[in-house]
Amino acid sequence: MLTFINELPTDKKIAGVHTIPITEEGNIMMAWDEDEQILTTIGGRVEGNESLEVALTREVMEESGITLHDEKIPLACWYWDSTNTYTVWYLSRVDQFVSNTFTLEKTGHVISNFETMKQMVRKMEGATSIRMQLLIEAEKRVNQFSCV
Repeated sequence: MLTFINELPTDKKIAGVHTIPITEEGNIMMAWDEDEQILTTIGGRVEGNESLEVALTREVMEESGITLHDEKIPLACWYWDSTNTYTVWYLSRVDQFVSNTFTLEKTGHVISNFETMKQMVRKMEGATSIRMQLLIEAEKRVNQFSCV
């Protein structure tokens, strides 16, 4: 079950970390997953003894070719009963776009305003999907960044 948060959960291990990056212009970025044919939040598994920061930095570079500003806002978590772990989502700000061939996992990224991104996700997954819920909550919280 998706739970919106203001602080990271501490009662269980966090095994996955994702983000919804916001560009300087206030647009959002999602990755295109060619295998699943969907737009997805950017992120993945925490590997080995990685910190959340290191895992997120690695995943956003692999999937979208960006770096992020240090400031990140905890947005949501999902508890996985089967593994007794969480996946967490942050709202973050794009720092830089770096060259990326998208050969590792995803086939590219999509940048759009909130309304258009919500329309695309709604068309692909329906109005009540997890990604739709994340986009709605992210849009509510984007003003928490001092420079957006």
